[in-house]
Amino acid sequence: MDNLQKKYGFWTATAMVVGIVIGSGVFFKADNVLEASGGSLPTALLAWLIGGAIMVVTAYVFSRIATRVERINGVVDYFEQAYGQKAGYYVAWFMTFIYYPTLVAVLAWVSANYTQGLLGLDNAVWPISFVYLTAFFLLNFFSPVLAGRWQVTSTAVKLIPLILVAAVGTVTGLSNGLTMENFATAAKTVSGGGGLAMATLSTAFAYEGWIIATVINAELKDAKRTLPRALVVGTIAVVVIYMLYYLGISGVLTNDQVLAEGDAAPVRVISLIFGRLGGTLLTVFVIISCLGTLNGLIMGSARGMFSIASRDLGPRPDLFRRINPVNNCTTHSAMMGYVLSCLWLMVWYGNFAGWWGDFMDISELPIAFLYVIYISLYLWVMKTFTDLGSFSRYVCPGLAGAGSVYIIWGAVQKAMFLHFLILSLLILGAGVFLMHGRRPRNTKRR
Repeated sequence: MDNLQKKYGFWTATAMVVGIVIGSGVFFKADNVLEASGGSLPTALLAWLIGGAIMVVTAYVFSRIATRVERINGVVDYFEQAYGQKAGYYVAWFMTFIYYPTLVAVLAWVSANYTQGLLGLDNAVWPISFVYLTAFFLLNFFSPVLAGRWQVTSTAVKLIPLILVAAVGTVTGLSNGLTMENFATAAKTVSGGGGLAMATLSTAFAYEGWIIATVINAELKDAKRTLPRALVVGTIAVVVIYMLYYLGISGVLTNDQVLAEGDAAPVRVISLIFGRLGGTLLTVFVIISCLGTLNGLIMGSARGMFSIASRDLGPRPDLFRRINPVNNCTTHSAMMGYVLSCLWLMVWYGNFAGWWGDFMDISELPIAFLYVIYISLYLWVMKTFTDLGSFSRYVCPGLAGAGSVYIIWGAVQKAMFLHFLILSLLILGAGVFLMHGRRPRNTKRR
């Protein structure tokens, strides 16, 4: 059996967009963006706004593409339609071996970080990371439908702390004057920073993930109508929620306190607003939020090799395109996604263990590489979508392309960018070698 059932609707697709985007980044990138902004809240908010605008415009362009291409794996299908089967294969290889598993590894770690803090444990973050990663791959393996329902539920839950912090923090900050003070006074504990481009790159992780909703394209009911609506509605909702949330934080903590708290800043804000018990409860919501994003990423990772094999490319396509007739799961593809995610979790661990000498930020660099792919698709839209008006055909792709270049420029300035580039080229080189990899004997290619 190699046909996926039409089992998801508009709300699941929208929940994937909102649920994958709003997850860990909104919580653990607050201090990174502020630090890159030189401690300036207006600059940090501008970076969040620019990053959000890039996401919305990009999603709009992809929504126009989605009305024309409905196959198996979103961005891979689009690139294949634009530049041919080999080009689509290379993108699928990048998504499968680099993009999905790197972000899965980081999200498992972030979820474990907040869990460790909640439970008051020491040195437990890596075992918990492995447990979370394994558990959600098993969920997607045994019950893809239940995984989809978890996506909707976790999305609803994760909005609770964001909305409460946004509402209560904003009112409090405007009442006591702290919000205006933060706007007027930059943090004193940071000097220089990376500038607006690097700050915007940091927001890219928090805004990333919406494209993964396209991996369930073949499993959506009325996909050509459902997916575009989900992309646009979901991304606009995310930007509004983010901006209000960060205004809420600025009403509770000073800029220096945000930097001092680091990744724990959101938990500190929640505790100050709602007290210790309320803070503990809402921290549970934060963990659920992160796990919702992890689940969405794993939904994409579990279908990575299936996307390649469905094109009769890569090693053993007969194996990786198999679908379990009992639970409609891409069984062997999910297993490969799990192994790759574990390997990248080791790479992420190496950053903290000092293996690389510097910090290879796999939470941001793969995203910047994806934007290179986006630019190629914008050029395709401009060239071939002749029936669209000037706004949809030229203005939006042009703006999205400019935003992509801006994010890529921020990535070039990151530590170990060259090292990650070389590693990525080696992985893609292996993909070239295995494009027509080993096949079982006496089996013809379809």
